[in-house]
Amino acid sequence: MARRRKGRALDGVLLLDKPKGLSANQALQLARRLFQAAKAGHTGTLDPMATGLLPVCFGEATKFSAYLLDADKRYQARVQLGVATDSGDAEGQEIARAEVPVLDEAALEAVLTRFRGEIEQVPPMYSALKYQGRPLYELARQGIEIKRTPRQVTLYDITLMEWDPDTQSLLLDVTCSKGTYIRTLAIDIGAAIGCGAHLTMLQRLQTGPFNSEGMLSLEALEATEEVARDAHLLPVDVLIEHLPTVNVDAASAERLLMGQKVHADTATHDDDVMLRAYEGDRLLGLVTVVKAGVIGPRRLLRTVL
Repeated sequence: MARRRKGRALDGVLLLDKPKGLSANQALQLARRLFQAAKAGHTGTLDPMATGLLPVCFGEATKFSAYLLDADKRYQARVQLGVATDSGDAEGQEIARAEVPVLDEAALEAVLTRFRGEIEQVPPMYSALKYQGRPLYELARQGIEIKRTPRQVTLYDITLMEWDPDTQSLLLDVTCSKGTYIRTLAIDIGAAIGCGAHLTMLQRLQTGPFNSEGMLSLEALEATEEVARDAHLLPVDVLIEHLPTVNVDAASAERLLMGQKVHADTATHDDDVMLRAYEGDRLLGLVTVVKAGVIGPRRLLRTVL
């Protein structure tokens, strides 16, 4: 007999401010317990050292979490020059130390210019990428080095917010594509300067359409009465607001939810275009334009929200 899932059938999106010291999954599980949600998932990992925006999806929202996994991100990062670590961040062991050359903001800007636009990055060994079913970080902790294939990522902007010549650290604001490793960026900046570097602080400020203004900490949620916590959740369709919409009547909605194709007004959309489908103001899920005037189910909700 299948075990019954415990928890509430809760649907929505929480903009969580992940604290330092917790993995993304640990923060997710704490939020899930606070909301007593039956089902939850996050939308892009953050290392334990990192803080900031971690959108958490509850219930039916998990069906659309991939749209945030693929979204662009924005971070604030502090990079320490002159010291390299095995992990590329402050949680690793020091492996090299070198003198930092005399630098000013103009010299640093010239270095940062090299990293704007499309670049190649080699994923770090201390990452969740898997090799033969095992996370690379597990192998790294055993002293095993695996050859990694470079990946192409895009750094839309890197702004030097602060340069402290006394501590020889710089504060960066980075807007980048999915798959970008800020630890690798710190390492590569140190290599470009010729002194080595590692990441000492990382805060995610934006994921896709969401920014840090709406974030809530675990402490703030704990201090909120249980009956009031749900008011902090965003509706499921905030994850797919970038997609065009189509509206159908009640009969068509029922047929769609049964897996059938239906007629709809798709005059302005090409074949294979994905749409948000509604019956009135109720979200049904995602549909695809099969041909002019006909849509078919793509990713529908079990319960109409």
